Amino acid sequence: MLSYWEKQSLLHYDCILLGSGIVGLSAAVSIKERYPDKRLLVLERGLLPTGASTRNAGFACIGSLTEILDDLESMSADDVRALVEMRCKGLRRLRARIGDARMQYRENGSYELLDAEESLALQHLHTTNELLAPILPGPAFTIETRMPSAFGFPEEKVKAIIRNNFEGELHTGMMMRSLIDLALEKGIEIKTGCEVKAFEENGGGVRVRVQHPYQQESVTFSAPQLVICTNAFTRQLLPELDVTPGRGQVLITSPVRELPFRGIYHFNKGYYYFREIDGRVLFGGGRNLDFSGEATTSFALNERIQHDLEEKLRTLILPHHSFTIEDRWTGIMGFGKTKRPIVQAFSDRIYIAVRMGGMGVAIGSEVGSMLAEILRD
Repeated sequence: MLSYWEKQSLLHYDCILLGSGIVGLSAAVSIKERYPDKRLLVLERGLLPTGASTRNAGFACIGSLTEILDDLESMSADDVRALVEMRCKGLRRLRARIGDARMQYRENGSYELLDAEESLALQHLHTTNELLAPILPGPAFTIETRMPSAFGFPEEKVKAIIRNNFEGELHTGMMMRSLIDLALEKGIEIKTGCEVKAFEENGGGVRVRVQHPYQQESVTFSAPQLVICTNAFTRQLLPELDVTPGRGQVLITSPVRELPFRGIYHFNKGYYYFREIDGRVLFGGGRNLDFSGEATTSFALNERIQHDLEEKLRTLILPHHSFTIEDRWTGIMGFGKTKRPIVQAFSDRIYIAVRMGGMGVAIGSEVGSMLAEILRD
């Protein structure tokens, strides 16, 4: 049972945010910057941020050539350009807010590996650069002049390599640690291990019911406003929204001797991605092998996809090097019928910023700023 003091002073806020991932913390910081006197509370269901914010590969993406060409088959050119622009704005905002050194950000570009069939994408390189020219300081894509063998890739599998000139890499853990530190510095409260069981809106505000972690009772927080930033898990609270979970499988090797490449890489429309980190290879993806099976909020490993990742390590990424797998994990992303995130007022007192489309690192800071702009004082 709660005390009189707890009920009087520890349960009431000006705004409550659900989710302490990239979007939740970015939104909280943006709201605090706009309304410095507001008392903000961030509730996180896990001990650590749940989802993909601390489980991604640390790619600062704006989109590979084949991914953008694939988007153009279902989206207008203006919509695709606007989506890439949002990613660019989000990365600029993230870098300005945290600073490159605090998250080991390096904008050295990225590389996309093309097989024989995908090499047809080269025919569209010039027109894609023209499409993105208004939002970038130079050509988005150029053809890498070095042969695939210079990176250690087999030339019978990799027929061409495209360089994406404006993508970057960062240290995911340091980025999230910096966002948490920044939120705390600004006086934003963060409570972890708080699974929200229900919420209700009434004329005076919103009541959020959280299961007490070690007592057989719930705790109810209240605020005039509620912001939901739970991405892939949003339908557990708002089942009517177009948000589908998408699990990403990841593995990392032990340090590889004489690793022949550095930087970050994509292939197969962005469904696969790998990078060098601390002399290791971090490799993830393969969701396209089992879309229905990976549309889940379970963090379990998919043996079929994990086996596929290992096979591609042996035959494509590290064909001339021995390696051992040191660790494996999964992250849960949020997708929908369109790649644009949902950032809007859900009701008079409830706001949502969800469905990052696997691009939370790139767009999360911009989405948080957009949310703060529409929040009513």
